[in-house]
Amino acid sequence: MIVKSAEFICSNTQISKLPLPLKPEYAFIGRSNVGKSSLINMLTEKKGLAKTSQTPGKTQLINHFLINDTWYIVDLPGYGYAKISKSKKEDWNKFIRSYLDKRESLQTVFVLIDSRLEPQKIDVEFCNWLGEKGLSFVLAFTKADKQSAVKTDQNIAKFRKALLASFEEVPPFFITSSENHIGRDEILGFISQVNQNFEVPDISHLQ
Repeated sequence: MIVKSAEFICSNTQISKLPLPLKPEYAFIGRSNVGKSSLINMLTEKKGLAKTSQTPGKTQLINHFLINDTWYIVDLPGYGYAKISKSKKEDWNKFIRSYLDKRESLQTVFVLIDSRLEPQKIDVEFCNWLGEKGLSFVLAFTKADKQSAVKTDQNIAKFRKALLASFEEVPPFFITSSENHIGRDEILGFISQVNQNFEVPDISHLQ
């Protein structure tokens, strides 16, 4: 897939104000500082599209980016950020989970995992929650350029093993590096394939 256009459409904290679910959407989510904004910018080849920050938890809204006028990348708030009040964190969690669980046009959730780390409890728990809800998700292991391929493969194997405690089979995964554009063609190819089977949901109840 060639990305000809990528534009920011809106930021929201209310499900009711999201764009109508008429185009396929792919949600990107992960722990704070996993490299989510960098990955989105790499996929779209638009450097400042998603705002990158050194401050964990910077993305606190649901951000919609329209790609090629035909599908959306949805940038979701990271989970596991520390410096916010408990009540706010619960609000965000509720909001994110409500989006993931109820969004009619959501095709796949990309769960971003830092390839340099051993399996993190919070990542495994989030994948388990997606599984319990029956939501389609894939794994994107980030920052693969920061270490040897052997180390990346070892950590991926450990993460997959951790998931097999709850899942009969592990979802597809991608190895990525925003620096070196690793994984770009594979992710865009996957999205392109899913897009071909997209059927516009009945949204008469929303209008």
